[in-house]
Amino acid sequence: MQAVHHLPPMLGHHYPHHNLNGITANPGPSVMPTPPVTTRKRKRAHQYTVSYSEVQEVDSDGRLREVIVIEDTPPPPTMSPATTHNGAFSASYQPPIYSAPIRTRARAAAEAQALSSSSSSAIVAPAPKKRKREHAEEVRAPAVKKPAPGGPPSQPVAQTKSWDSRSAAATDDTSKGPVSCDDKEGHYIIVPGDLIFRRYRTVRLLGQGTFGKVVEAFDTETNTRVAIKIIRAIPKYRDASKIEVRVLQKLKERDPLNRNKCIHLLHWFDHRNHICIVSELLGMCVYDFLKENEFAPFPRNHIQDFARQLLGSVAFLHDLHLIHTDLKPENILLVHNDYDTIHVPIPGKRNGQTRPKRILNSTDIQLIDFGSATFEQEYHSTVVSTRHYRAPEIILGLGWSFPCDAYSLGCILVEFYTGIALFQTHDNLEHLAMMEMVMGKMPDRFARAGARSKPEFFKDGAKLDWPKAKASRQSKKDVRATRPLSDVIPPTDIVNRQFLNLVQKLLSFDPAQRITVRDALSHPYFSLSIPAEP
Repeated sequence: MQAVHHLPPMLGHHYPHHNLNGITANPGPSVMPTPPVTTRKRKRAHQYTVSYSEVQEVDSDGRLREVIVIEDTPPPPTMSPATTHNGAFSASYQPPIYSAPIRTRARAAAEAQALSSSSSSAIVAPAPKKRKREHAEEVRAPAVKKPAPGGPPSQPVAQTKSWDSRSAAATDDTSKGPVSCDDKEGHYIIVPGDLIFRRYRTVRLLGQGTFGKVVEAFDTETNTRVAIKIIRAIPKYRDASKIEVRVLQKLKERDPLNRNKCIHLLHWFDHRNHICIVSELLGMCVYDFLKENEFAPFPRNHIQDFARQLLGSVAFLHDLHLIHTDLKPENILLVHNDYDTIHVPIPGKRNGQTRPKRILNSTDIQLIDFGSATFEQEYHSTVVSTRHYRAPEIILGLGWSFPCDAYSLGCILVEFYTGIALFQTHDNLEHLAMMEMVMGKMPDRFARAGARSKPEFFKDGAKLDWPKAKASRQSKKDVRATRPLSDVIPPTDIVNRQFLNLVQKLLSFDPAQRITVRDALSHPYFSLSIPAEP
């Protein structure tokens, strides 16, 4: 049995504790795991297997709760290079999943059951997403014209006999009573033209993740397109989704005009044992844009716009005593996908060779995916955040609070500047070694606390035990190749110098010394006027 891990004193004094104004304690775990699939590798091509185990923890009220401890937190499988699959409400292009002949609900259920049965013994995970530029192998979906807001669907959706929220009648393919609308894993089976809750006509699947599926749908009451997150019909995922709904309701209540750029909840309901969360339909996630743009860095003026919006959104969350815990480019959506294409020189190429680069017409973004968000005074799961954006205090088991969001934002801003993730690793000790390469040695006070919590990572008191004898040659090479932050962001002018200083403060090892997101908004970097550039 594992006890709840309380925050150490060094985290406690960094942010004052406040009353949650009547918010009740979370009845279940606030962070749900992803399944054991192949983890996305951001640089190296070889695959990595995720391991996890189920344990029981005792919360502050003495109640037992099931917790799944994950060694890593990969995103869900990828179905299309231009699609987000982590529960994000992304409207990027998705090739049609269902084609003629149009399937009835009964036929879809039968096919899903057959597929689940045939794959239950050996599940093959897709190839991991890469963050490295690969010109020759990249396959992209063709661009599609974005539907006009409020207009009818751009293509006719084939009609099919569907189940609505009140009907239990089977389709014409069944003669033995109603057919389940779920597959073997509890996912809702998506059929184009299906009517959900007697209101939302499904258009296409946008993505699929651990929690469920996200579909684009046509709201027949408002004649607009929306995104619906359809949660799996499994109790632990239903419980977690209700926590997300509670968070989204609080955000909308405190910011009805959405000045703080967090996704707005339009509607939620229970449809055939699936919690459905309806939001506005936005553009693709920032990671998808980077990927389709061959991981070219964003212009520096765009990075400043992104940074100001993200820090403002997260400061709003922190003011509500809420920690997002899973900030990453996949959870940041563009409001508009429109872009211009320019041609820029290829570094190291002679004869003036160029390549195309996409430049966004609008840098408006919104923060999404509050399924892992945690209120300050509620239960904290041991491990949070996707690996590449995970703060050192989480890796060292020192407890976490608001500063872990600031650290994730620092990693994200570096990724906007370079085009690729800052830390290319899936191992805890290797990750810590890379952090020291980027930021310098850990402060003694923080290292001593880490050595008490995770002595297997340290030697000679409070010195990081790297490399260990079992470390692979490739691992040692990857750590040596990790560059200091001042090399990653060379301080060649006033813009880079201030940007570097801001990122250094966000990536501080010790969360007690890390800049808060509210203070970061007052950094001199944001007073600079940065001209437009490629």
